[in-house]
Amino acid sequence: MTKALRIGIAGLGTVGAGVIQILRQNGELLSARAGKEVVITAVSARDRNRDRGVSLDDLRWYDDPTALVADPDVDAVVELIGGSDGIALELTRAALVAGKPVITANKALLAHHGAELARLAEANGVTIGYEAAVAGGIPIVKALREGLAGNRIISVYGILNGTCNYILTTMRETGRDFQDVLAEAQELGYAEADPTFDIDGIDSAHKLALLAALAFGCPPDFDAVNIEGIRHVSALDIAFATEMGLRIKLLGVARKTEFGLEQWVQPAMVKIGTPISQIEGVFNAVVADGDQVDTTLHSGRGAGAGPTASAVAADIADLAREALPPVFTLPVDQLTRIPPAHMGRHQGAYYIRLMVVDRPGVLADVSALMRDHNVSIESLIQRARNPGEAVPIVLTTHETTEADMIDVLARIRALDSVLEPPRMIRIGTL
Repeated sequence: MTKALRIGIAGLGTVGAGVIQILRQNGELLSARAGKEVVITAVSARDRNRDRGVSLDDLRWYDDPTALVADPDVDAVVELIGGSDGIALELTRAALVAGKPVITANKALLAHHGAELARLAEANGVTIGYEAAVAGGIPIVKALREGLAGNRIISVYGILNGTCNYILTTMRETGRDFQDVLAEAQELGYAEADPTFDIDGIDSAHKLALLAALAFGCPPDFDAVNIEGIRHVSALDIAFATEMGLRIKLLGVARKTEFGLEQWVQPAMVKIGTPISQIEGVFNAVVADGDQVDTTLHSGRGAGAGPTASAVAADIADLAREALPPVFTLPVDQLTRIPPAHMGRHQGAYYIRLMVVDRPGVLADVSALMRDHNVSIESLIQRARNPGEAVPIVLTTHETTEADMIDVLARIRALDSVLEPPRMIRIGTL
Protein backbone atom coordinates (compact mmCIF):
# COMPACT_ATOMS: atom_id res chain seq x y z
CA MET A 1 0.00 0.00 0.00
CA THR A 2 1.00 3.62 -0.47
CA LYS A 3 1.44 6.19 2.30
CA ALA A 4 -1.33 6.08 4.93
CA LEU A 5 -4.21 8.54 5.01
CA ARG A 6 -3.99 10.25 8.40
CA ILE A 7 -7.26 11.47 9.89
CA GLY A 8 -7.97 14.09 12.57
CA ILE A 9 -11.41 14.05 14.19
CA ALA A 10 -12.97 17.17 15.71
CA GLY A 11 -15.99 16.35 17.85
CA LEU A 12 -16.20 13.17 19.93
CA GLY A 13 -19.87 12.67 20.59
CA THR A 14 -21.59 9.41 19.75
CA VAL A 15 -20.72 9.69 16.06
CA GLY A 16 -17.09 10.67 16.63
CA ALA A 17 -16.61 7.79 19.04
CA GLY A 18 -18.40 5.56 16.54
CA VAL A 19 -15.94 6.51 13.79
CA ILE A 20 -13.01 5.61 16.02
CA GLN A 21 -14.66 2.30 16.85
CA ILE A 22 -15.31 1.45 13.19
CA LEU A 23 -11.76 2.25 12.14
CA ARG A 24 -10.41 0.08 14.94
CA GLN A 25 -12.77 -2.82 14.37
CA ASN A 26 -12.87 -2.76 10.57
CA GLY A 27 -9.75 -0.74 9.78
CA GLU A 28 -7.95 -3.53 7.93
CA LEU A 29 -11.01 -4.22 5.80
CA LEU A 30 -11.51 -0.51 5.04
CA SER A 31 -7.83 -0.05 4.18
CA ALA A 32 -7.84 -3.09 1.90
CA ARG A 33 -10.90 -1.82 0.05
CA ALA A 34 -9.52 1.70 -0.19
CA GLY A 35 -6.05 0.61 -1.28
CA LYS A 36 -4.40 2.70 1.41
CA GLU A 37 -4.00 2.37 5.16
CA VAL A 38 -6.28 4.70 7.12
CA VAL A 39 -5.19 5.81 10.59
CA ILE A 40 -6.48 8.30 13.15
CA THR A 41 -3.70 10.48 14.49
CA ALA A 42 -5.37 13.32 16.38
CA VAL A 43 -8.66 14.32 18.00
CA SER A 44 -10.31 17.37 19.51
CA ALA A 45 -13.30 17.83 21.80
CA ARG A 46 -14.44 19.95 24.73
CA ASP A 47 -13.98 17.46 27.59
CA ARG A 48 -10.79 15.47 27.62
CA ASN A 49 -11.77 13.35 30.63
CA ARG A 50 -15.21 12.20 29.50
CA ASP A 51 -15.64 8.44 29.09
CA ARG A 52 -16.59 7.83 25.45
CA GLY A 53 -16.24 4.06 25.46
CA VAL A 54 -13.11 4.18 23.27
CA SER A 55 -9.48 4.67 24.23
CA LEU A 56 -7.81 7.91 23.13
CA ASP A 57 -4.43 7.10 24.68
CA ASP A 58 -2.57 6.74 21.38
CA LEU A 59 -4.01 9.92 19.82
CA ARG A 60 -2.83 13.52 20.04
CA TRP A 61 -5.35 15.75 21.80
CA TYR A 62 -6.19 19.33 20.85
CA ASP A 63 -8.39 21.54 23.02
CA ASP A 64 -8.70 23.95 20.09
CA PRO A 65 -10.18 22.23 17.03
CA THR A 66 -8.57 24.69 14.63
CA ALA A 67 -5.14 23.74 16.00
CA LEU A 68 -5.80 20.20 14.77
CA VAL A 69 -5.73 21.54 11.19
CA ALA A 70 -2.13 22.68 11.56
CA ASP A 71 -0.93 19.24 12.69
CA PRO A 72 1.45 18.01 9.94
CA ASP A 73 0.36 14.44 10.67
CA VAL A 74 -3.26 15.20 9.78
CA ASP A 75 -4.06 14.84 6.06
CA ALA A 76 -7.86 15.18 6.33
CA VAL A 77 -10.26 16.55 8.94
CA VAL A 78 -13.49 14.91 10.08
CA GLU A 79 -15.79 17.64 11.44
CA LEU A 80 -18.40 16.26 13.84
CA ILE A 81 -18.94 19.32 16.01
CA GLY A 82 -22.23 20.43 14.49
CA GLY A 83 -23.92 23.78 14.06
CA SER A 84 -24.19 26.02 11.02
CA ASP A 85 -21.73 28.64 12.27
CA GLY A 86 -19.18 29.12 15.03
CA ILE A 87 -16.29 26.75 15.49
CA ALA A 88 -17.57 24.20 12.96
CA LEU A 89 -17.54 26.79 10.18
CA GLU A 90 -14.19 28.22 11.33
CA LEU A 91 -12.62 24.76 11.42
CA THR A 92 -13.96 23.78 7.99
CA ARG A 93 -12.74 26.98 6.37
CA ALA A 94 -9.31 26.60 7.96
CA ALA A 95 -8.95 23.00 6.79
CA LEU A 96 -9.94 23.79 3.21
CA VAL A 97 -7.61 26.80 3.05
CA ALA A 98 -4.83 24.53 4.27
CA GLY A 99 -5.55 22.14 1.41
CA LYS A 100 -6.96 19.44 3.65
CA PRO A 101 -10.23 17.74 2.64
CA VAL A 102 -13.10 17.75 5.09
CA ILE A 103 -15.59 15.02 5.92
CA THR A 104 -18.63 16.15 7.85
CA ALA A 105 -22.00 14.99 9.17
CA ASN A 106 -23.05 18.63 9.52
CA LYS A 107 -26.10 19.20 7.31
CA ALA A 108 -26.79 22.65 8.78
CA LEU A 109 -23.29 23.88 7.90
CA LEU A 110 -23.63 22.85 4.26
CA ALA A 111 -27.26 23.91 3.89
CA HIS A 112 -26.29 27.45 4.90
CA HIS A 113 -22.71 27.73 3.60
CA GLY A 114 -22.42 24.92 1.06
CA ALA A 115 -21.68 26.97 -2.05
CA GLU A 116 -19.05 29.08 -0.30
CA LEU A 117 -17.31 26.03 1.17
CA ALA A 118 -17.47 24.12 -2.13
CA ARG A 119 -15.81 27.05 -3.87
CA LEU A 120 -13.11 27.14 -1.20
CA ALA A 121 -12.53 23.40 -1.58
CA GLU A 122 -12.17 23.72 -5.36
CA ALA A 123 -9.77 26.64 -5.04
CA ASN A 124 -7.50 24.51 -2.85
CA GLY A 125 -7.76 21.26 -4.81
CA VAL A 126 -9.69 19.29 -2.20
CA THR A 127 -13.25 18.16 -1.58
CA ILE A 128 -15.92 17.86 1.11
CA GLY A 129 -17.45 14.50 1.93
CA TYR A 130 -20.88 14.61 3.55
CA GLU A 131 -22.55 11.25 3.08
CA ALA A 132 -23.27 11.26 6.81
CA ALA A 133 -25.10 14.59 6.62
CA VAL A 134 -28.15 13.18 4.82
CA ALA A 135 -30.12 10.12 5.94
CA GLY A 136 -27.46 8.58 8.15
CA GLY A 137 -26.23 5.25 6.82
CA ILE A 138 -28.19 5.43 3.54
CA PRO A 139 -25.64 6.12 0.73
CA ILE A 140 -27.91 8.64 -0.99
CA VAL A 141 -25.24 11.28 -1.68
CA LYS A 142 -23.20 8.76 -3.64
CA ALA A 143 -26.34 7.49 -5.37
CA LEU A 144 -27.30 10.96 -6.62
CA ARG A 145 -23.77 12.13 -7.38
CA GLU A 146 -22.54 8.95 -9.05
CA GLY A 147 -25.06 6.13 -9.40
CA LEU A 148 -27.69 8.31 -11.08
CA ALA A 149 -25.27 10.51 -13.00
CA GLY A 150 -26.84 9.41 -16.31
CA ASN A 151 -30.30 10.61 -15.30
CA ARG A 152 -32.13 13.88 -15.27
CA ILE A 153 -33.71 13.87 -11.84
CA ILE A 154 -37.40 14.73 -11.90
CA SER A 155 -37.96 14.79 -8.16
CA VAL A 156 -36.32 13.74 -4.93
CA TYR A 157 -38.27 13.29 -1.74
CA GLY A 158 -38.43 11.27 1.40
CA ILE A 159 -38.70 10.76 5.12
CA LEU A 160 -35.61 12.55 6.36
CA ASN A 161 -36.01 12.57 10.14
CA GLY A 162 -36.26 9.41 12.21
CA THR A 163 -37.52 11.20 15.32
CA CYS A 164 -40.61 12.50 13.52
CA ASN A 165 -41.22 9.19 11.79
CA TYR A 166 -41.03 7.37 15.13
CA ILE A 167 -43.52 9.81 16.69
CA LEU A 168 -46.01 9.56 13.82
CA THR A 169 -45.72 5.77 13.67
CA THR A 170 -46.25 5.40 17.42
CA MET A 171 -49.19 7.82 17.42
CA ARG A 172 -50.86 5.71 14.74
CA GLU A 173 -50.15 2.39 16.43
CA THR A 174 -51.24 3.47 19.92
CA GLY A 175 -53.75 6.28 19.35
CA ARG A 176 -51.81 8.48 21.77
CA ASP A 177 -51.35 12.24 21.40
CA PHE A 178 -48.27 14.03 20.11
CA GLN A 179 -46.94 15.38 23.42
CA ASP A 180 -47.20 11.98 25.11
CA VAL A 181 -45.30 10.20 22.34
CA LEU A 182 -42.70 12.98 22.14
CA ALA A 183 -41.96 12.52 25.85
CA GLU A 184 -41.52 8.80 25.28
CA ALA A 185 -39.16 9.46 22.33
CA GLN A 186 -37.06 11.69 24.58
CA GLU A 187 -36.88 9.00 27.26
CA LEU A 188 -35.75 6.45 24.66
CA GLY A 189 -33.11 8.79 23.26
CA TYR A 190 -34.82 9.19 19.88
CA ALA A 191 -35.53 12.88 20.54
CA GLU A 192 -33.31 15.56 22.05
CA ALA A 193 -34.15 17.40 25.27
CA ASP A 194 -34.85 20.35 22.96
CA PRO A 195 -36.49 18.64 19.98
CA THR A 196 -37.17 21.84 18.00
CA PHE A 197 -34.92 21.11 15.02
CA ASP A 198 -36.51 17.68 14.58
CA ILE A 199 -40.22 18.21 15.21
CA ASP A 200 -40.39 21.64 13.54
CA GLY A 201 -38.92 20.27 10.31
CA ILE A 202 -35.65 22.22 10.36
CA ASP A 203 -33.40 19.16 10.36
CA SER A 204 -35.32 17.71 7.40
CA ALA A 205 -35.10 21.04 5.58
CA HIS A 206 -31.31 21.13 5.95
CA LYS A 207 -31.11 17.68 4.38
CA LEU A 208 -33.58 18.52 1.63
CA ALA A 209 -31.53 21.58 0.61
CA LEU A 210 -28.53 19.28 0.07
CA LEU A 211 -30.56 16.66 -1.83
CA ALA A 212 -31.97 19.37 -4.11
CA ALA A 213 -28.47 20.69 -4.83
CA LEU A 214 -27.28 17.22 -5.79
CA ALA A 215 -30.38 16.36 -7.81
CA PHE A 216 -30.74 19.60 -9.77
CA GLY A 217 -27.22 21.04 -9.95
CA CYS A 218 -28.00 24.17 -7.96
CA PRO A 219 -26.47 25.75 -4.84
CA PRO A 220 -28.13 24.68 -1.58
CA ASP A 221 -30.83 27.20 -0.68
CA PHE A 222 -32.17 26.52 2.79
CA ASP A 223 -34.11 29.79 2.85
CA ALA A 224 -36.18 28.63 -0.15
CA VAL A 225 -37.51 25.55 1.69
CA ASN A 226 -41.10 25.89 2.94
CA ILE A 227 -41.12 24.32 6.40
CA GLU A 228 -43.83 22.99 8.68
CA GLY A 229 -43.27 20.44 11.41
CA ILE A 230 -45.51 17.90 13.11
CA ARG A 231 -46.55 19.68 16.32
CA HIS A 232 -50.10 20.15 15.03
CA VAL A 233 -50.67 16.62 13.76
CA SER A 234 -53.28 15.11 16.06
CA ALA A 235 -54.24 11.55 16.88
CA LEU A 236 -57.62 12.43 15.34
CA ASP A 237 -56.00 13.33 11.99
CA ILE A 238 -54.00 10.10 12.03
CA ALA A 239 -57.15 8.05 12.73
CA PHE A 240 -59.05 9.72 9.88
CA ALA A 241 -56.09 9.17 7.55
CA THR A 242 -56.07 5.45 8.38
CA GLU A 243 -59.81 5.27 7.75
CA MET A 244 -59.22 6.75 4.29
CA GLY A 245 -56.37 4.36 3.46
CA LEU A 246 -53.65 6.95 4.04
CA ARG A 247 -50.58 7.42 6.24
CA ILE A 248 -49.27 10.74 7.56
CA LYS A 249 -45.52 11.21 7.09
CA LEU A 250 -43.27 14.23 7.48
CA LEU A 251 -41.95 14.51 3.93
CA GLY A 252 -39.24 16.60 2.35
CA VAL A 253 -39.97 17.14 -1.35
CA ALA A 254 -37.93 18.87 -4.06
CA ARG A 255 -39.03 18.97 -7.68
CA LYS A 256 -38.76 21.22 -10.68
CA THR A 257 -41.97 22.79 -11.90
CA GLU A 258 -42.78 25.24 -14.67
CA PHE A 259 -42.71 27.94 -11.98
CA GLY A 260 -39.27 27.07 -10.54
CA LEU A 261 -37.87 24.73 -7.90
CA GLU A 262 -40.44 23.62 -5.35
CA GLN A 263 -38.96 22.63 -1.99
CA TRP A 264 -41.06 21.84 1.06
CA VAL A 265 -40.98 19.95 4.33
CA GLN A 266 -44.48 19.31 5.67
CA PRO A 267 -46.71 16.55 6.97
CA ALA A 268 -48.37 14.84 4.02
CA MET A 269 -50.73 11.95 3.51
CA VAL A 270 -49.60 9.09 1.29
CA LYS A 271 -51.52 6.03 0.17
CA ILE A 272 -51.08 2.88 2.22
CA GLY A 273 -49.15 0.39 0.10
CA THR A 274 -46.86 2.90 -1.59
CA PRO A 275 -43.19 2.28 -0.73
CA ILE A 276 -42.84 5.50 1.28
CA SER A 277 -45.89 4.65 3.40
CA GLN A 278 -44.18 1.48 4.66
CA ILE A 279 -41.18 3.25 6.19
CA GLU A 280 -41.86 3.10 9.91
CA GLY A 281 -40.26 3.93 13.25
CA VAL A 282 -36.84 5.56 13.25
CA PHE A 283 -36.09 4.61 9.65
CA ASN A 284 -35.49 7.10 6.83
CA ALA A 285 -36.12 6.75 3.11
CA VAL A 286 -35.24 8.78 0.03
CA VAL A 287 -36.94 8.35 -3.32
CA ALA A 288 -35.32 9.65 -6.50
CA ASP A 289 -37.23 9.76 -9.77
CA GLY A 290 -34.96 9.76 -12.81
CA ASP A 291 -35.82 9.93 -16.49
CA GLN A 292 -34.00 6.65 -17.17
CA VAL A 293 -34.39 4.59 -13.99
CA ASP A 294 -37.90 5.77 -13.06
CA THR A 295 -38.29 5.44 -9.28
CA THR A 296 -35.54 4.30 -6.91
CA LEU A 297 -36.07 3.87 -3.17
CA HIS A 298 -33.21 4.05 -0.69
CA SER A 299 -34.04 3.24 2.94
CA GLY A 300 -32.32 2.48 6.22
CA ARG A 301 -31.46 3.91 9.60
CA GLY A 302 -31.16 7.67 9.39
CA ALA A 303 -29.32 8.39 12.61
CA GLY A 304 -27.33 6.84 15.43
CA ALA A 305 -23.66 6.21 16.01
CA GLY A 306 -23.33 3.12 13.81
CA PRO A 307 -25.14 4.24 10.65
CA THR A 308 -23.73 7.78 10.72
CA ALA A 309 -20.19 6.62 11.48
CA SER A 310 -20.55 4.09 8.65
CA ALA A 311 -21.29 6.95 6.25
CA VAL A 312 -18.25 8.86 7.52
CA ALA A 313 -16.13 5.75 6.91
CA ALA A 314 -17.42 5.58 3.32
CA ASP A 315 -16.20 9.12 2.68
CA ILE A 316 -12.86 8.29 4.28
CA ALA A 317 -12.51 5.35 1.88
CA ASP A 318 -13.21 7.66 -1.07
CA LEU A 319 -10.51 10.05 0.13
CA ALA A 320 -8.04 7.17 0.43
CA ARG A 321 -8.85 6.23 -3.17
CA GLU A 322 -8.34 9.89 -4.11
CA ALA A 323 -11.87 10.07 -5.45
CA LEU A 324 -12.50 13.83 -5.43
CA PRO A 325 -15.84 14.58 -7.12
CA PRO A 326 -17.29 18.09 -7.10
CA VAL A 327 -19.11 18.73 -3.84
CA PHE A 328 -22.53 19.23 -5.46
CA THR A 329 -22.09 17.08 -8.60
CA LEU A 330 -20.92 20.03 -10.75
CA PRO A 331 -18.14 22.58 -10.25
CA VAL A 332 -19.44 25.60 -8.34
CA ASP A 333 -19.32 27.90 -11.38
CA GLN A 334 -21.57 25.48 -13.26
CA LEU A 335 -24.24 25.32 -10.56
CA THR A 336 -27.40 27.06 -11.73
CA ARG A 337 -29.49 29.05 -9.31
CA ILE A 338 -33.10 27.98 -9.90
CA PRO A 339 -35.81 30.45 -8.84
CA PRO A 340 -37.95 29.08 -6.02
CA ALA A 341 -41.52 28.19 -6.92
CA HIS A 342 -44.10 30.03 -4.84
CA MET A 343 -46.05 27.44 -2.87
CA GLY A 344 -49.32 29.17 -3.70
CA ARG A 345 -48.91 27.66 -7.17
CA HIS A 346 -48.52 24.14 -5.84
CA GLN A 347 -51.22 21.88 -7.24
CA GLY A 348 -52.56 18.87 -5.44
CA ALA A 349 -55.30 17.34 -3.33
CA TYR A 350 -55.85 18.23 0.31
CA TYR A 351 -57.25 16.82 3.54
CA ILE A 352 -59.25 19.34 5.57
CA ARG A 353 -60.51 18.82 9.12
CA LEU A 354 -62.94 21.29 10.65
CA MET A 355 -64.22 21.37 14.23
CA VAL A 356 -67.68 22.88 14.06
CA VAL A 357 -70.81 23.37 16.12
CA ASP A 358 -73.27 20.68 15.06
CA ARG A 359 -76.23 22.63 13.75
CA PRO A 360 -78.19 22.79 10.50
CA GLY A 361 -76.59 24.59 7.54
CA VAL A 362 -72.94 24.34 8.57
CA LEU A 363 -71.94 21.94 5.81
CA ALA A 364 -73.92 23.95 3.26
CA ASP A 365 -72.01 27.12 4.25
CA VAL A 366 -68.67 25.34 3.95
CA SER A 367 -69.58 23.78 0.60
CA ALA A 368 -70.69 27.14 -0.82
CA LEU A 369 -67.41 28.82 0.13
CA MET A 370 -65.40 26.00 -1.42
CA ARG A 371 -67.47 26.17 -4.61
CA ASP A 372 -66.94 29.92 -4.83
CA HIS A 373 -63.16 29.45 -4.58
CA ASN A 374 -62.89 26.73 -7.24
CA VAL A 375 -62.26 23.97 -4.71
CA SER A 376 -64.08 20.72 -5.44
CA ILE A 377 -64.89 18.23 -2.67
CA GLU A 378 -63.91 14.65 -3.44
CA SER A 379 -65.03 12.94 -0.22
CA LEU A 380 -66.67 13.78 3.09
CA ILE A 381 -66.73 12.20 6.54
CA GLN A 382 -69.32 13.51 8.98
CA ARG A 383 -70.00 11.72 12.24
CA ALA A 384 -73.44 11.06 13.77
CA ARG A 385 -75.41 14.10 14.87
CA ASN A 386 -74.63 15.64 18.25
CA PRO A 387 -76.66 18.89 18.17
CA GLY A 388 -75.00 21.92 19.72
CA GLU A 389 -71.70 20.12 20.41
CA ALA A 390 -68.33 20.29 18.67
CA VAL A 391 -67.96 17.68 15.93
CA PRO A 392 -65.33 17.06 13.25
CA ILE A 393 -66.04 17.35 9.54
CA VAL A 394 -63.37 15.86 7.28
CA LEU A 395 -63.14 16.73 3.60
CA THR A 396 -60.75 15.73 0.87
CA THR A 397 -60.50 17.80 -2.28
CA HIS A 398 -59.82 17.19 -5.92
CA GLU A 399 -56.63 18.76 -7.26
CA THR A 400 -56.51 22.51 -6.75
CA THR A 401 -53.95 25.23 -6.05
CA GLU A 402 -52.62 25.91 -2.59
CA ALA A 403 -53.42 29.60 -2.96
CA ASP A 404 -57.11 28.76 -3.45
CA MET A 405 -57.01 26.41 -0.47
CA ILE A 406 -55.47 29.01 1.83
CA ASP A 407 -57.97 31.62 0.68
CA VAL A 408 -61.03 29.44 1.20
CA LEU A 409 -59.83 28.19 4.59
CA ALA A 410 -59.45 31.78 5.78
CA ARG A 411 -63.09 32.38 4.79
CA ILE A 412 -64.20 29.15 6.47
CA ARG A 413 -62.35 30.08 9.66
CA ALA A 414 -64.42 33.28 9.81
CA LEU A 415 -67.70 31.32 10.07
CA ASP A 416 -69.11 31.52 13.59
CA SER A 417 -69.82 27.79 13.51
CA VAL A 418 -66.11 26.93 13.09
CA LEU A 419 -64.49 26.58 16.51
CA GLU A 420 -60.77 26.39 15.69
CA PRO A 421 -58.44 26.97 12.74
CA PRO A 422 -59.04 24.38 9.98
CA ARG A 423 -56.38 21.70 9.69
CA MET A 424 -54.97 21.25 6.18
CA ILE A 425 -52.61 18.44 5.16
CA ARG A 426 -51.41 17.78 1.62
CA ILE A 427 -52.29 14.48 0.01
CA GLY A 428 -49.21 13.33 -1.85
CA THR A 429 -49.33 11.73 -5.29
CA LEU A 430 -45.97 10.07 -4.75
